[in-house]
Amino acid sequence: MAKISEQWHKDGDKLVHVKKHDWNPMLKQAEEMRQNGNARFGESVCVGVIDQALLGEWIKEAGITWDDPAVDDVIKRKMLSGDFDKLRVWDGNY
Repeated sequence: MAKISEQWHKDGDKLVHVKKHDWNPMLKQAEEMRQNGNARFGESVCVGVIDQALLGEWIKEAGITWDDPAVDDVIKRKMLSGDFDKLRVWDGNY
């Protein structure tokens, strides 16, 4: 993932931080891993590719912190929802 732009502006009493990202590298990596069969690593499996910036948005949306044990549940729910199929490398359930 590459950050395209970052802007700061004031909106009344609030400071607003606007970031734009290019998600194409993450999508390309997941597609290449699917095509090459790179989902398995010994007994482990790569479910999908999630960029840290996207994961941060999911965590913020869930109202939790990075060190909260519920982060695993947020990731699982998002990856199994069908909304993020292009990020999936392995199509099984876990």
